[in-house]
Amino acid sequence: MPEVRSSDGVPVSGYVIGAESAPVPGAAVTLISLGGRQLGRVLAHTDGSYTVDAPRAGSYVLIASANGYQPQASTVVLGDESASYDILLSGTSGLVGTVTSADHKEPIGGAMVVAADVRGDVLAAGLTDTDGAFSFAELVAGQLTLAVTAAGYRPIALPVEIAPQGVTRTEVELSSGLQVQGVIQAAGRPLNDARVTLVDAAGNVVATATTGEDGGYAFTDLDGGEYTVTAAGYPPMATHLTVHGSGVESHDIELSHPGE
Repeated sequence: MPEVRSSDGVPVSGYVIGAESAPVPGAAVTLISLGGRQLGRVLAHTDGSYTVDAPRAGSYVLIASANGYQPQASTVVLGDESASYDILLSGTSGLVGTVTSADHKEPIGGAMVVAADVRGDVLAAGLTDTDGAFSFAELVAGQLTLAVTAAGYRPIALPVEIAPQGVTRTEVELSSGLQVQGVIQAAGRPLNDARVTLVDAAGNVVATATTGEDGGYAFTDLDGGEYTVTAAGYPPMATHLTVHGSGVESHDIELSHPGE
């Protein structure tokens, strides 16, 4: 594209630089007024240098952009003489990877991959293709959290360090997520609000659940192995009661699970 330059005015010059002060040749530098009107546009030379003319002294906005970098906008205040202003561009990075099963090392298509920053804000999300591959572009360098979920597998979240420039590659393995479900009954009828506990072979409580009106419960995302399932209704409750004389006295008892 041709350069757009005003013939007279106050020149602004400097260098467009990237990581480690390396020049960014071909970067587009645009000068606009505070009202948004374009006043000049040039492309940086091979050494990153540029010069663009403002019509007169005053405040302007200088915009620089280049492929593989985040655009940068800065306010510059110009006097009657030429000014020097260097522009630092931060590179954007990409993330590519594959999602496979830990058991058979086969690609997992249709897995949801979510990239979030350290504050928990989602930066990018997408599904893996039939080869288990995914890719995100325009990510800022630094650490992010990659969360991956797929039907029939245990979800996983892992930290990934994004390089300042270029493409970061990562491989994610998902373990099969087993599921246990059933119905708790008492006297041949479904037992509502029963407490069900899942204990592993080492005696550790893995999960607890409460049955619904149909007496059903479910545990998901389990590793293969031996477990013990225990179920119990409300524990008994004893209260002291004294009855005086005749008539009818009211005495209500509310049952609940421990901790409720």
